Amino acid sequence: MRGNTIGRIFRLTTFGESHGAAIGGVIDGCPAGLEVDLDAIQRELDRRRPGSTPLGTARNEADRVEFLSGLHEGRTTGTPIAFLLRNTDARGGDYDHLKDVYRPGHADRTWEQKFGLRDHRGGGRSSARTTAACVVGGALARQILAQVGVVVRAHVSSVGHLHSTADPTHLDLDRAWDNPVRTADPDRVAPMQALIEQVRAEGDSIGGSITLVARGVPPGLGEPVFDKLHADLGKALLGINAAKAFEIGDPGAAGRRGSEYNDPFAVRDGDVRTTSNHSGGIQGGISNGEDIVCRVSFKPVSTIARAQGTVDRDGNAVTLEAKGRHDPCVVPRAVPIVEAMACLVLTDHLLRQRTARL
Repeated sequence: MRGNTIGRIFRLTTFGESHGAAIGGVIDGCPAGLEVDLDAIQRELDRRRPGSTPLGTARNEADRVEFLSGLHEGRTTGTPIAFLLRNTDARGGDYDHLKDVYRPGHADRTWEQKFGLRDHRGGGRSSARTTAACVVGGALARQILAQVGVVVRAHVSSVGHLHSTADPTHLDLDRAWDNPVRTADPDRVAPMQALIEQVRAEGDSIGGSITLVARGVPPGLGEPVFDKLHADLGKALLGINAAKAFEIGDPGAAGRRGSEYNDPFAVRDGDVRTTSNHSGGIQGGISNGEDIVCRVSFKPVSTIARAQGTVDRDGNAVTLEAKGRHDPCVVPRAVPIVEAMACLVLTDHLLRQRTARL
């Protein structure tokens, strides 16, 4: 296994490189009989695709998904679902100057150390371009989750030093798509957008974070000891390019006492529920029926429009002036990717739970 597959029952394997002919994937373990909304899958791709926000890269990929197998008359057949996304705006020649030079902050050097070679065209397989295949898989997983009432939404909750202080469970997260920043906090739209535009004008980049809320998740999902639900969510979200930190529940937990942090139980609407949600909807690695709330933080994009010092393959010091098309801040386009990865994990655990007891 080379890390190209996620999931145990609902499994997605992706393939392809940034400037190759195409990227794509194979979904295995999807139950038969699901009526698939192909337009909904395309809408998720449109949210992620290059050119979807004026604050992103100038690369312009249509990202029209082609399904090759596993669907018949609009329904899943229970067999592997293969799909393809052709690269129509690839410009591998833009990266010829990087053939023997390592870009600071990128996977160029580590990739070569592992495999003995690398695809210098935009990072090849290590490029965020490959996340489009994850969005397809996640969009299909979202339709399975909808069958049991699970809704997964995310929004940009910080850009640089600008943080949303609003409770994400009280925001209309669908409003994130009303602005190019992809934040649902109306008080942060203008300042976040201005900061990203300022950073781009300076030839630099900036980091940020995304907060995700999953509502309607049934209690009991998660497989202790080593496949805890929050552990699998963390692995999936940290697997996104440029992701550097994952946090779930109360962000101040490390500084609290048990008397402040514990989620007491009470009877609500005839059901035993917690009276607070410091744990973020997961206890002991198992969902408790409350909203799952987590955050993932992203580093600044490594390729910037400024001269940087680096080295070539022979160890010679060189000055790199990067070319190509890149985002000044990755988080606006990463929102649908975060949602997709969470949907993949939740769907896999939903199907796994159905085998947990008679």
